[in-house]
Amino acid sequence: MYKTLSPSSQSGWTHNLLRRQAQPLDAIFAPKSVAVIGATETVNSVGRTILENIQKGGYDGIIYPVNPKRPTVLGLPAYPNIKAVPTKPDLAIIITPPPTVPGIIKDCVDMGIEGAVIISAGFKEIGAPGVELERQILAEARRSGMRIVGPNCLGVMSPLNKFNGTFAADMARPGSVGFISQSGALCTAILDWSLQENVGFSSFVSLGSMLDVSWGDLIYYLGDDPNTKSIVIYMETIGDARAFLSAAREVSLTKPIIVIKPGRTAAAAKAAASHTGSLTGSDEVLEAAFRRVGVVRVDTISELFDMAEVLSKQPRPAGPRLAIVTNAGGPSVIATDTLIGSGAQLAELTPETMKALNAILPPTWSHNNPVDIIGDAKPELYAKTVDIVSKDPNTDGLLVILTPQAMTDPTATAECLKPYAHIEGKPIIASWMGARQVAAGEDILNAASIPTFKYPDRAARAFYYMCRYSEDLRSLYETPATADESTYKEIDHAKASEIIATVRKAGRTILTEFESKELLAAYGIPVVETAIATTEANAVKLAAKIGFPVVLKLYSETITHKTDVGGVQLNLRTASAVRTAWEAIETSVTKKVGKEHFMGVTVQPMIKLEGYELIVGSSVDSQFGPVLLFGTGGQLVEVFKDRALGLPPLNATLARRMMERTKIFTALKGVRGRKATNIAALEQLLVRFSQLVVEQPWISEVDINPLLVSAERIYALDGRVVLHKLDTPEDHLPKSAIRPYPMQYVSIWKTKKKTPVLIRPIRPEDETLMVKFHETLSEESVYHRYFNSLKLSQRVAHDRLTHICFNDYDREIALVAEYRAPKTQERRILGVGRLSKQHGVNESEFSILISDEWQSQGLGTELLKRLVKIAAGEKHDRVTGHILNDNHAMQHICKAVGFKLTHKPEDGAWFAEYDL
Repeated sequence: MYKTLSPSSQSGWTHNLLRRQAQPLDAIFAPKSVAVIGATETVNSVGRTILENIQKGGYDGIIYPVNPKRPTVLGLPAYPNIKAVPTKPDLAIIITPPPTVPGIIKDCVDMGIEGAVIISAGFKEIGAPGVELERQILAEARRSGMRIVGPNCLGVMSPLNKFNGTFAADMARPGSVGFISQSGALCTAILDWSLQENVGFSSFVSLGSMLDVSWGDLIYYLGDDPNTKSIVIYMETIGDARAFLSAAREVSLTKPIIVIKPGRTAAAAKAAASHTGSLTGSDEVLEAAFRRVGVVRVDTISELFDMAEVLSKQPRPAGPRLAIVTNAGGPSVIATDTLIGSGAQLAELTPETMKALNAILPPTWSHNNPVDIIGDAKPELYAKTVDIVSKDPNTDGLLVILTPQAMTDPTATAECLKPYAHIEGKPIIASWMGARQVAAGEDILNAASIPTFKYPDRAARAFYYMCRYSEDLRSLYETPATADESTYKEIDHAKASEIIATVRKAGRTILTEFESKELLAAYGIPVVETAIATTEANAVKLAAKIGFPVVLKLYSETITHKTDVGGVQLNLRTASAVRTAWEAIETSVTKKVGKEHFMGVTVQPMIKLEGYELIVGSSVDSQFGPVLLFGTGGQLVEVFKDRALGLPPLNATLARRMMERTKIFTALKGVRGRKATNIAALEQLLVRFSQLVVEQPWISEVDINPLLVSAERIYALDGRVVLHKLDTPEDHLPKSAIRPYPMQYVSIWKTKKKTPVLIRPIRPEDETLMVKFHETLSEESVYHRYFNSLKLSQRVAHDRLTHICFNDYDREIALVAEYRAPKTQERRILGVGRLSKQHGVNESEFSILISDEWQSQGLGTELLKRLVKIAAGEKHDRVTGHILNDNHAMQHICKAVGFKLTHKPEDGAWFAEYDL
């Protein structure tokens, strides 16, 4: 009945119903006044160009040139320093020598200026002296929360505000694309291209060295900007990987983020590093990271803007099946080759569609997809064909190709296609091939929101990227299968930590095979029975106990790749064979690396299963932290290179998608009479393995090779674990780029009636429970939470619940109160408390919603207390919330917890704040 309200976009349903809050970056993108520090009249100088650009761009704010040597600059009164400016400007653009910049930033901070753009170069890209200057600048800025773009950048344009704070030759056209680039030179080239191609921008930003404002800040800002429909990025280095992924994951669901990042080759990566003063991480890992958060990665600059246009005009396809309608065979063949080569498919038309096409098309049509309706096709025939094909349930999208022939009318055909510009759930794109003859038709199609491409292969490639985008978003927000209870309960965290601590205490960083398997077993990963024998006689005795045939493997605290030193003997069927194997391993190891590396052997049963050898592993990437690997295993793992990478942690859906990207997955599903393996069990194994990786930060490398998988069983036959160096400070251990499930917030609490309730962070698997939870809410409770009367069907829609259940724990944490009925063991969610980090400020906003029948039990108070504690642990400055005037119970709870309440009569609400 009473619980809360916080009507922000973080609710997963509504945007802020009160008003858009001002953000610190507004001072940079929408300044009402600007100081140009380093403005000059010297011809062809950066200081003059920037001042001229601001003046002639139509900017209607106040401009303060700062120049100690001149009373005026370009007709404007000039000031000797920033302190002499009569009123505080919103933004300072700095174009002065690097050694002067820290002092200028200090003066700006003292004045209360909120934003700065540092154009000057000569900072970290020149080495240690430049790094020290950046440290000083950042230290000054942190005194007030000033935000800084740059240094070493072109500047910032906000075409819709007629603000051009760059030294580019032209002003960008206003439009709906937010463009961010690390390269200033590329900015000017793209700007020149965009003017010819009539591409418009909501914002145009050169980031430079990203001393302060980074990808994550700008993605959040443009994601909140109603004038931005898509975000395109030229990236050389990713910087703060966790911040980028967190922002991209939130924004990509509502606005496409398209990235071009050079560095696929070693030479390109080296060039990028030398240009920016940063290191470029593994490109394969970067690809996996982009997939994980729904970012579209393209290969060329033309594709960058192709995708910005097509994703802003057309819906995402439900699948990869494209239908092609054309009046010429050659172009459709080219499109087909590109389509299939990229990874999409040609749709197989249904018999009903074929029959309908036969009824309207000439006998010589292609009778297949691509649907070649012959060169003399009239506009009406194009339209009828598109109408029929678009209704085929086997099609996920349409590409219409036209070549200008003597009998065709490109303009009239375009007019006839306008009614099909918005086919529900299916994108339509076009390739009007040619130039002058098709120009008018292209204009008609583009005006109708049907994107056009000069060449059909480019159009096919665009459709493939759309499919990838849809697939990645589905993977990101598809509700996973309900996790096996053992996934969370049967993990022995204490034992795992003890194993690692014991190894480190012994001064080692390499776990023995036996220790590695113990560690895997602690996370519920099935391992083959393994015993240690330090003498030959002991090996014979253990083999008899385990049962022949057996396997002997080298037992060593220093060697992990046993096969390389002759440390593995298989299929030993007798005691004599075991003795011979012992001697062979000891002799080989002694000869190749020295006797001190031989400590004995491990004895294991010889497992023979009709199955497949896989590899599951993890290593640390310099930018993204721990990275997971899954693929074909065994001794030839480096030869086959059939693998997929992913970022931990995983859920069952993400584990499945990772497996699907490998060739071996086809065999795992059953092939040539073989039974399918237990895919669900393999998913859960990957989930547990990912938990091991993120929960045990001392692990540097870990792999299971081979992991033997069959229809009946799964066994880790071998395990290898390497820890970080012993002298590594604990706070320097690599962190997962995606924050793992926060187990520290899980605990039992009792209501006023002594009913035990489990309070824990929400999980993606909770969607079904959340549906049932919303069924228990009264209209009053819903109104108090959302400031609106939302129907149950709206509240339990999958698209909405994905926002609620899929938490990015860096950005928000929702705590649920779970009750388990003693007799039936049925699980129910009784209440939800959410803490959401606000964009651009170090504050968070709370919201709470309690099931009506469980109100007045102290649950709302307990959840709010815990949210405040979490905010304090995350080092937030303040927690806020809005409460309706008639929500007296929530007002009382806030006061009891220690919030200060301020009445906002213009909003019909109270504002609650808690300073930390």
